[in-house]
Amino acid sequence: MGIDLGTANTLVCIPGEGIILCEPSVVAVKKGTSLVLLNGNAVGKAAKEMIGKTPG
Repeated sequence: MGIDLGTANTLVCIPGEGIILCEPSVVAVKKGTSLVLLNGNAVGKAAKEMIGKTPG
């Protein structure tokens, strides 16, 4: 297995299968904390969709 932690995307590859995961390298956390939003699920595409948006 190979993992590429890129600045734009994170890739996971398995020999013989190719790329099995390609997600944006983004995590959304609550301001002033280290808590990941959306019950820990604000990573990758979900977090990227939050960029530039404000809560409420």
